[in-house]
Order: sequence, then C-alpha cells, then structure tokens
Amino acid sequence: MAVPNGSPVQRDPHITVVVPVFNEEESLPTLQAEITGALSPLGKAFEVVYVDDRSSDRSLAVLRELQRADGRIRVIGLRARSGQTAAMAAGFDHARGEIVVTLDGDLQNDPADIPRLLDAVEGGADVVAGWRRDRQDGFILRRLPSLVANRLIALVSGVAVHDTGCTLKAFRRDVVERLPIYAEQHRFLPVLSARSGARVTEVVVNHRPRRFGKSKYGLGRALRVLVDLLVVQMLSSFSQRPLSYFALLTAPFAVLLLGLLASAVANSERITHDKSWGNVALLTTLLVLMLCVYFLMLGLLAELAVKASGMHRARSHRPLTR
Repeated sequence: MAVPNGSPVQRDPHITVVVPVFNEEESLPTLQAEITGALSPLGKAFEVVYVDDRSSDRSLAVLRELQRADGRIRVIGLRARSGQTAAMAAGFDHARGEIVVTLDGDLQNDPADIPRLLDAVEGGADVVAGWRRDRQDGFILRRLPSLVANRLIALVSGVAVHDTGCTLKAFRRDVVERLPIYAEQHRFLPVLSARSGARVTEVVVNHRPRRFGKSKYGLGRALRVLVDLLVVQMLSSFSQRPLSYFALLTAPFAVLLLGLLASAVANSERITHDKSWGNVALLTTLLVLMLCVYFLMLGLLAELAVKASGMHRARSHRPLTR
C-alpha cells in the first residue's frame, strides 16, 4: 500500500517516534520533515505517532494533512485535554516499533540527535535520556526550576540523570510497556525504568530556541513535579519494604497506647472506684491496641504478597534446562 508521495505504510516498523502535540500547528510540517530527514538514511522502517492533546488551533488538521501525504504517520486525537504524560502514554500504547523515541512538537528538540540515541540503545542501553547541556530557555522561569528539580530527583531517587525533563529520549519498547505513568510522571521515566532493572544512560543533545508560539510550562508545574516525586518515591519504597511503612502508621498509635497505659497506672485508684470512667479507659485502650495490631498485620500481609510476587517473577524468568 502506498500514499500519494510514495511513502509506504509501515506495517512492522523498527522505530516509533512518539510526539505529544498541543497547539503546534506552525511547527509540525518542519518537524515531520526533520524527522524524516534524520531517520530515512538509517535504512530502517519507522513510524511517527503524533498524539494531539485536544489542541485549540489547527494542529489536528495539519496532522491529518501530513498523514495523507505520508503513510508512516499515525495520528491519535485525545477527546479531552489530558496533559503531556497522558499523551505520551497513549503514544506508547500505539507504538509498534522495537525502539520508541519521544520528543516535543515545538522544534526545540533536534531530530538530528535521534540516530545517536538509537546507537546507544543498540549498544546495550534500555533507556537513553537526552541532556540539554546548553539549554536555550529563560533562566528564572525555566532553567532554574528545572535545575533544582533535577538535583532533587537525583538526590531522592539515586538515579543520576542530569536532565529528566528533556522529552527527547529513547526506550526499548518492552521497558515502556511495563511502566504505568500518570500526572506529570513522564519526566520520571528514567527513574522508574532504572528501578525496574533497566540500563539507563544519557546523551548530550542539541536544544534550540522556540521558533513558534509560546511555552506551555510555568512555575506552577514545579509544585506538581515535587508531589509526583514524593509519590514515585513512596510507591517504589513501599513495593520493596511495605512493613516499614505500616510500622510508621502504627507508631503514633503505639505512642498513644503507652500514654493510655501510663495514665491508667497513674489513675488506678479512680479507675477502681469509678467504673464508668474505667470502662471508657479500657475500651479506648483496647481500640488503640487493635489498631496497632491491625496495621502490623497489614504490613506482614503486604510483605508476604511482595515476596510471593518476587518469587513468581524469578521463576518466570528462570531459563529452562534440558
């Protein structure tokens, strides 16, 4: 099957480029030409999956025109404005290539860098993150918050990636298939991948000034990033040591229980002579004790579930013997 310009529809592409789009109608024709120019010389089948995040301009119409001209383009239109992470997740769901590359639709990422990311994947990496070492953005509103966020993410997660916010990345498809992401968590993909056992590296990439439109990001995004970092860290740690988190939940009730017991000892005479007060104290103490036992038992059950899941994964990946 062919399209008007003779570009074949790729049924089994080796490379999928995922591009989330929101109000980038002026950038899209140039971006597609640059992607084609970067990937065509490689001699490998590729597709470009554009995910329109309910743009209010003509972005979707422009994408449809590009799709009619090139069978290697696939267009996904989200029904509601969902954000970059949701758009990227939709692209991952529809990607058919063995290697998945992501980049922004605003022309600030340079498609000419894609072959170097692919070389790193072919060299053994599972995830290759772009590093905008010479970033072409304003310092106060963009570069400074990003610098602080990157340092904080590296400190908390232990994964040393200089530029987690750079959309230009390359993944093996089996890596992104097992990474559920939501909210603003697309920037944590290297962290999540590394914690699942993936080999993560980074490549210095070109970063260009914005040519059309205006940035969709502001300082308000920094707070969302911090919240998502907390969520990612807690979920990751919880999956490894659930009992420790339930022990933390138990601690306040244990302190309260000790206080109630100390109060009961100090007021033993009043408890003996005033049965109603004694009953209230006894019921309260038993209730707090039950809460402590309840949280500890949940922690033990969670530990058993995690251990059983780990043993199941180990057996499923165990090589067969002849």
